Amino acid sequence: MVLECKHVWEHISGYLDGTLDAAVLEDVQRHLEHCEICSAILDSTRNILILTADERVFELPLGFRERLHARLEAEMRSMDKKPEG
Repeated sequence: MVLECKHVWEHISGYLDGTLDAAVLEDVQRHLEHCEICSAILDSTRNILILTADERVFELPLGFRERLHARLEAEMRSMDKKPEG
């Protein structure tokens, strides 16, 4: 099965936790081999987990959460508009 980016993003947490079933894991890995955007999201998520496991406290800039969500939504909309091929 070929997964779209938005579907891979739904499985990032399970991928990192090692909780995906074998078929989904294979589909996600196949997608990550060819998709720079999803690979970057995976790396970023992994880095965030490493940082949050650290006991140091980082304060995010004001409005960061809103900008992050807006950007992710815009990316997902643009991916929906791109022709498959």
